[in-house]
Amino acid sequence: MDTLRERKKAATRMALHQAALRLALERGPDRVTVESIADAASVSRRTFSNYFAGKEEAIFYGDLVRLRRLLDLVRAQPAGPPRPALVRAASELTDEGFDPEWLTRRRQVSRHPSLVAHQVAAYAAVERDLTAEIARRQAVDDPLRARVLAATFLAALRAATQHWLDHPDRPPAEVIAEAMSPAWPTGEQN
Repeated sequence: MDTLRERKKAATRMALHQAALRLALERGPDRVTVESIADAASVSRRTFSNYFAGKEEAIFYGDLVRLRRLLDLVRAQPAGPPRPALVRAASELTDEGFDPEWLTRRRQVSRHPSLVAHQVAAYAAVERDLTAEIARRQAVDDPLRARVLAATFLAALRAATQHWLDHPDRPPAEVIAEAMSPAWPTGEQN
């Protein structure tokens, strides 16, 4: 059960993320400082540092939240081979939808070249946990294969999401499913 303190911490973290994303959109990511984010969220610089290591981490916090939600959805899938669990979880995540305001801001900020490494880092942050879940689902004990599948899935998901942000003419679930096809040829389940 969430305590009041946990809810307040979550609210502060989200306020910092939203302020960082808004300022990055208004000024450009290179012109945003930790101090300006803290001021916009009405907290101290020290409070900012308690939640995020830097402005880029604050900007991409929403991505990390969605990726952790994806991991939860993978874990909730029925026992079986990894591929169907991953594809279903990705589909369920897109079915949950996107906050339109966050999506608009995220779409505009994602085009900034200086942030690409931080976007990749958000995906890498969950790779270890996803690798463990895939390893648990594999028919044979093959840690390298589990790591490669996790990395492949996350790379395909990141590429599909970025493609959809740049070209939102199709539903995101369709773009993600298409991106998964080259990652796992037909019939490849494990």
